Amino acid sequence: MDLFYRRYGDGEPLLILHGLFGAGGNWHTLSSRRFGAQHATYVVDLRNHGASPHADRFDYESMADDVAGFVAGHGLGRVHVLGHSMGGKVAMFLALRAPEIVDRLVVVDMSPVASNGGHETIIAALKSVDMGRVKTRTDADAYLATAGVASPAVRQFLLKNLTRTPAGRFDWKMNLESISNNYHNVLAEVPNEQFGGSALFVGGSESDYLGESDWPAISARFPAARLVEIAGAGHWVHADKPRELADEVLGFLGERAIATN
Repeated sequence: MDLFYRRYGDGEPLLILHGLFGAGGNWHTLSSRRFGAQHATYVVDLRNHGASPHADRFDYESMADDVAGFVAGHGLGRVHVLGHSMGGKVAMFLALRAPEIVDRLVVVDMSPVASNGGHETIIAALKSVDMGRVKTRTDADAYLATAGVASPAVRQFLLKNLTRTPAGRFDWKMNLESISNNYHNVLAEVPNEQFGGSALFVGGSESDYLGESDWPAISARFPAARLVEIAGAGHWVHADKPRELADEVLGFLGERAIATN
């Protein structure tokens, strides 16, 4: 699958993978201002998201295969991989199944264990939007609010998926049908295998997606991992505390060069 991507800067390659309902554009500010200053930063749209192709199949194996194909197709060799939320599980799956591709692994606010769900209301709300009646973004926002998406911040995040078709009507960029049909795959556990390379897990102190209770599952799969927490950050660590996250990530990626000086 030919994934859509944007590139920022030069240097050792860093690949960034977004979360569910997101797209690479969610990482534009950090990639352009921080990561791209030190790395050739490739920010991709995963299948069924953003401007990348749609497919009926939607699981971690297929997404990891897409990413591996992207790395090979662009001749990147070994890459650092950063994944947030769902993208974090894609990154973990890639590291475990294709360790020859992954140099250093960064997982932002995601555990390797099976998730309990929680997006069902959002999926139902997205599907409830009557695109035939949507004339403005405000109309779509009102549909989502009425359908139970109470948080304005979450609604604005979801509305980044809104686009106009060639016929001039609004529609979702994402493949909502495939995401809905395969949502159970998004909740899946990462394989109980091992990646021996360096790994950094970054959680938000205000999020329940990743915490100390996940350490046994992390260390079993990633024995060279460390776990850090960013104070005041929720699940969207890159939006809540971008400077702190960038400092942690760039410090981690630069450790090898510092150690050899």
